Amino acid sequence: MLFRTPALRGATMGFKEAVQSVLSKSVTWRGRARRSEFWYFQLFIIVAIAAAAILDQLWGTPVLTVIAWLGLILPSLAVTIRRLHDTDRSGGWFWISFVPLVGGFILLAFMLLDGTPGANRYGPSPKLVMA
Repeated sequence: MLFRTPALRGATMGFKEAVQSVLSKSVTWRGRARRSEFWYFQLFIIVAIAAAAILDQLWGTPVLTVIAWLGLILPSLAVTIRRLHDTDRSGGWFWISFVPLVGGFILLAFMLLDGTPGANRYGPSPKLVMA
């Protein structure tokens, strides 16, 4: 089954837990990341960059937007690699995103897939830790 409901795999992370998890593992390339962790962090990136851009417009300088991009690039890359691991793919699949026209769509498809149930070669299935 291409997409499974969260009820079949257990609870998903909430927005706050996902952002905290990614930022606490901002340069951790090993392990796995749930779909909810990845997508909530992508939402956080959009909100953070938009807020920085609005403030930059008010101040007339792009400083905050640049700082936000630079500060979020490594955590974003790390969670993407861990998300690929959750689908039992090497982090090297990230490079497919640079293939013109189709690469980004292929990576997007991988990010949408459910992770492999149970342990895979990248570790055990990510557990939800409630704070």
